[in-house]
Amino acid sequence: MQSPTHSLPSLFKQLGLPDDAESIDKFIATHSPLKPELHLADAFFWSPSQAELLREEILDDADWAEVVDQLDVLLRKGRGV
Repeated sequence: MQSPTHSLPSLFKQLGLPDDAESIDKFIATHSPLKPELHLADAFFWSPSQAELLREEILDDADWAEVVDQLDVLLRKGRGV
């Protein structure tokens, strides 16, 4: 059985955020770079439910984990990676 593949826009939609490319770019530009010692889910800009989703997906190595990792990288280095 193949694992579901999720995209960055689908993660933003799951988080209840605008999921078009321009909104995603603006979100990343506004909130990056994250400090290296800060866990993604602990960033100040997440609501409690968003933070919980991000934390659970990584801890459980769930099917969203790969795209959550992608978002983490983008927020640490900016959209140009």
